[in-house]
Amino acid sequence: MDQTTIEEGKTIAIISYITIIGLVIAYLMNNDKNNSFAQFHIGQSVRIVVLAFANYLLAWVLPYSLNLITTIISLGIFVLIILGIVNAVNGKTTPLPVIGTIG
Repeated sequence: MDQTTIEEGKTIAIISYITIIGLVIAYLMNNDKNNSFAQFHIGQSVRIVVLAFANYLLAWVLPYSLNLITTIISLGIFVLIILGIVNAVNGKTTPLPVIGTIG
């Protein structure tokens, strides 16, 4: 991947990690450009959203006394979001730990 592609896709890549609305906006913005760097980070962001949704369902199913499990997972999700943003800003296409290669 060349530097021009990375520079053109950085903004879209960063937006994709900022809430699910940012993910949708990034997806729509990248439809016209079809930037491979942005597409990689959109894919990573989709994995985070799926994990967050699964965590939400787990929190709904588990009794309140096991709330610590979903809290720890939520902190992990937050760390993944930060790592994704840092990778996007630095122009890296490194998969996120644990979930980056799923799919």
